[in-house]
Amino acid sequence: MTGVRVRFAPSPTGALHIGGVRTALYNYLLAKKTGGTFIVRIEDTDQTRYIEGAEDYIMESLKWCGLLPDEGPGIGGDYGPYRQSERKEKGLYKKYAQQLIDNGHAYFAFDTAEELTAIRSKFEAEKKTFKYSSATRMDMTNSLTLSAEETQKRLASNEPYTIRLKVPADELVVINDLIRGEVTFQSNELDDKIMLKSDGMPTYHMANIVDDHLMKITHVIRGEEWLPSTAHHVLLYRYLGWEEEMPQFAHLPLILKPTGKGKLSKRDGDKLGIPVFPLSWDAATPEDSFQGFREFGFLSEAVNNFLAFLGWNPGTEQEIFSLNELCEAFSLERIGKSGARFDFEKAKWFNQQYIITMTDEKLAELIQPLLLGKGYEFDQDYIASFCGLMKERVSLLTDFVDVGYYFFEDVRTYDEKNVRKRWKTDRRDLFESLSIALASTEDFNAENVEKVVKTFIETSGLKFGEVFPILRIALAGSMSGPDLFKMMALLGKERVAERLKKAFNYFDEVCLAV
Repeated sequence: MTGVRVRFAPSPTGALHIGGVRTALYNYLLAKKTGGTFIVRIEDTDQTRYIEGAEDYIMESLKWCGLLPDEGPGIGGDYGPYRQSERKEKGLYKKYAQQLIDNGHAYFAFDTAEELTAIRSKFEAEKKTFKYSSATRMDMTNSLTLSAEETQKRLASNEPYTIRLKVPADELVVINDLIRGEVTFQSNELDDKIMLKSDGMPTYHMANIVDDHLMKITHVIRGEEWLPSTAHHVLLYRYLGWEEEMPQFAHLPLILKPTGKGKLSKRDGDKLGIPVFPLSWDAATPEDSFQGFREFGFLSEAVNNFLAFLGWNPGTEQEIFSLNELCEAFSLERIGKSGARFDFEKAKWFNQQYIITMTDEKLAELIQPLLLGKGYEFDQDYIASFCGLMKERVSLLTDFVDVGYYFFEDVRTYDEKNVRKRWKTDRRDLFESLSIALASTEDFNAENVEKVVKTFIETSGLKFGEVFPILRIALAGSMSGPDLFKMMALLGKERVAERLKKAFNYFDEVCLAV
């Protein structure tokens, strides 16, 4: 498979759903696997749904994921422009819509919005669903039911019209899908889709086919929701005389909710407190604003890895793939038909694996802006050491700041349940002596701190389980955390002394108040 040309063709109608990112990823992987071309085309034919800033968001999302197009808006290429609104200005779509009219495969429809509403209401009253199709078109106001003279008169007077595809009756439309195999549609089930709207803009169906043909697209990889429309697209290729050059279709399985039931929607992010967009999206209304994977604390490499497995199986036990490795291993044949469950815990696991293997210095670069956002200012060496201690204990970049806050400020709260269970007020003097011994340690590194603490345990008659938890709670507020001695060394002698004093006073208060 060589010379592959694939496209990702989003509409700038809002934030890019994570399912769209997966579509872009699969297109990118196939292009790179075959030495082909990955194109981004902005399908902005529906101007009523156009959202300012959406195109920039889409391009920034692809950039963050490392899915850089070979051709596209702002990049160029031999088949531009790459925005359909700009291509419309060149008259491309109207030309081919007229060709369909001339060949008898489309017709002018003059039905008004009020007339269409009235007939839909009539059908509903009869408990039927109206469909503008071969079964109803001869009862409507169009160039098939009007005389040629009347049609020309209406066109000459600039009466609003649409151009509809004339779908034949009683035919089978067969699609050979690379993922689903042969899919057959009965043409009587299809409606006469609008090709050109009354404002002169093409619909998705018309623009999509024309642009794919003119851009020499060889493979159309898109979501399962577009499968029913593909029957119309096959007919368009046939009627425009392009059937021999029709691209191969591959319709991807749905991404399902974490429960495995139903398609994952943008609202699921709000409901479940999980990201379903690559980047955050700030809309005019709070209910339409969403947090992204990036802001949630994910690495783009982990997101790519996670998304690749939502439908695709490498056929091996390997789970961690760099983007280059995904390009080498990817194939459409290993994409399944069934929906893929959006397992957020698995996404966090992928992220954790990437964090663990990342250098402390690189992590420090990523963490520093998060720390500055909280008002924490520490040098890079300190942050890198902190990352080294914490990286096997976190799943998200934001966890470094949220879970490890006590490396940058005083302990906020203590685990009172364990304080009451483990602290003995009559041992206060013993622990004070340990604090003094630590404060007297000249070279306050992890090795020396460990020696001081173990010597104290031996001479005090206490056990490890009676000392370590107390130190952990005093320094970090809880019994969890990284290596105790490395943590103490990084905090430094002065802060350790201050925290122990403050904690011992608090422990006494808690236990004496019982």
